[in-house]
Amino acid sequence: MTTSGGTAGRSAHVDTFCRDNLPPPNSWPQFLFELPELRYPEQLNCAVELLDRTIDRVGRDRLCVLSPEGGTWTYGELADQVSRIAHVLVEDFGIVPGNRVLLRGPNNFWLAASWLAVLKAGAVAVTTMPLLRPTEIVTLSDIARPQLALCDSRFVADLLAAAVPDLPIVTYGDTAAADDLISRTAGKPADFDAVPTSADDVAMLALTSGTTGRPKATMHFHRDVLAIADTFSAHVVRPVADDVFIGTPPLGFTFGLGGLLVFPLRAGASTLLVERATPDELAEIIAARGATVCFTAPTAYRALLAGGHAAKLTGLRRAVSAGEHLPESTWHAFVEATGLRLIDGIGSTEMLHVFVSAADDDIRPGATGRAVPGYQVTVLDDAGAPVGPGVAGRLAVKGPTGCRYLADARQAVYVQDGWNVTGDTYVRDEDGYFFYQARTDDMIISAGYNIAGPEVEEALLVHPGVLECCVVGVPDEQRGQVVKAFVVAAADAAPGTELAAELQAFAKQRIAPYKYPRTIEFVDALPRTSTGKVQRFKLREPGATAPSG
Repeated sequence: MTTSGGTAGRSAHVDTFCRDNLPPPNSWPQFLFELPELRYPEQLNCAVELLDRTIDRVGRDRLCVLSPEGGTWTYGELADQVSRIAHVLVEDFGIVPGNRVLLRGPNNFWLAASWLAVLKAGAVAVTTMPLLRPTEIVTLSDIARPQLALCDSRFVADLLAAAVPDLPIVTYGDTAAADDLISRTAGKPADFDAVPTSADDVAMLALTSGTTGRPKATMHFHRDVLAIADTFSAHVVRPVADDVFIGTPPLGFTFGLGGLLVFPLRAGASTLLVERATPDELAEIIAARGATVCFTAPTAYRALLAGGHAAKLTGLRRAVSAGEHLPESTWHAFVEATGLRLIDGIGSTEMLHVFVSAADDDIRPGATGRAVPGYQVTVLDDAGAPVGPGVAGRLAVKGPTGCRYLADARQAVYVQDGWNVTGDTYVRDEDGYFFYQARTDDMIISAGYNIAGPEVEEALLVHPGVLECCVVGVPDEQRGQVVKAFVVAAADAAPGTELAAELQAFAKQRIAPYKYPRTIEFVDALPRTSTGKVQRFKLREPGATAPSG
């Protein structure tokens, strides 16, 4: 079953802002619903499916949400709070289906409950990173036009400083405040008649991380939220009801939203929501609370090993890595230290979650994986034609989810001839495994040679003196570009001229000599977005240096 776009269900949205600002259907990607589990009914509210229907299977008393400090909510307790918040939204603030509600806070019980309540009330969730600054909040609000903001009281200062016109702000967590969200829910009923949204009503707006400029709002339907659970989670992660999920990505990042809320709820499992944790703290929590499924970035897995925490990870049965390219050296080191084979994957905010991955014996070290069941993936040349195995080109994907930007001309860049073109350069082998080369705009062309920055990074990361690194091309009069490496040295290494020369010689032994970094700059940290992605564009700027601290 395929479709090229358009909407089918009877919309429940009274506020039609989202539907009015969908891109024209002829600019949508082709959507595929070939798996039987992806053929959803026309009327569908994903909050009902994730919570109420799961309770029908597992009961109200099963543990659902956990905190590192020992707090717990059962599925029934979460459902009751979701209903109470939905009543607050509708009765206290007049929220109607289709209104946008901005959510701001770290991963905790109340953010999770608020997200579900917004969807149950038929509104549209705009979950944001809690560390966004006022100017970023202004930009986001200009795009999404929210009618209400629910904000953790500890993170309200920047939201207030943004001074978004006509945006009521309700905080939670400050129990002394009479108008706090938690106080408001106290007198509300523990049941709420969910709005019968269409499967293709917009459920959420997810903002891209803005690594290259003004962020884009990606529009995802109620059916999309379930689709990521019924493809990547069900077929690759394969959770069971006894699993305890944990991870570091915020719920405002679609990697975190799926891995730490949607997937466990769909499986009837529990989720251990951690507001913030260093690698040392994460390892302690995993061991103390019996976590079994972990979602985090490659950098964090490397830091867990560097901190000597392998023994604390023995309870994990699944460890998922995404958000950035997973170096093969990190994969092998993790297997050697823990016996656990990291599940690599590539996804995007536009696709909502992971669409290339592999698990267990299907893993091929060095490859990101194969197409997740439900998706088709290929590699295209510059003219849009598929290339054969072994040829580098642009990664392209189609499946049950896809790119729909809110009123943004960049729709025509991401979607081409029905494919979602991700901006990544990949090579596919004869067996359908995909091997990452670089972001398409991060390929370095030096003296006529094409050099993939991640390949150079991979070579450097094997050296014990390197904790993290990022490789970019910088302008050079003779060569056009030269390779420059920004290196965060390991704790026991001495950054300086001697180590730089050692790293250059080391790289020449592992990769073709023309690829070695001609310049190495030691830095305290790499610049990252609020989702943890390295901001390579900042390092390519003339005279760029990474932040200290």
